[in-house]
Amino acid sequence: MKKIFPFITAIAFIAPVAISATSEPSSQTEHQSPFACNAFGLSPEVRKRHFEELGPALLKLKKSTRELPDGYEFELPADNKTYQLLTEWAFQERLCCPFFEIDLRFDKENGPLWLRLTGRPGTKEFIKMEFDLAQSR
Repeated sequence: MKKIFPFITAIAFIAPVAISATSEPSSQTEHQSPFACNAFGLSPEVRKRHFEELGPALLKLKKSTRELPDGYEFELPADNKTYQLLTEWAFQERLCCPFFEIDLRFDKENGPLWLRLTGRPGTKEFIKMEFDLAQSR
């Protein structure tokens, strides 16, 4: 029994990797959502908070904006309250705009918190329009 446990453990770790390396990609990775907001991906109460409270609060907290080839990165204060607002917003945003790639990052040495929004072609222009970046820099 003592000799077989390491073997079973090794198989448990290696088998899924070997299977995924030889199997065809899943249809889930091939699916692309429509390039449109689905405001109905959120309940009416959550949608109201998302668009009327969280979004405006985060825009007020935004310190700077970095333009990226495929989107934008927003600098925010690295405090607990901002992080809580941002994670709530990001979780909801991925339900209504599933075409976004959303990354949250804290810079080292107590640096700022960054929200990075990127995606497929057209995403950058969508962000610029939706977040009114021409006016808010």
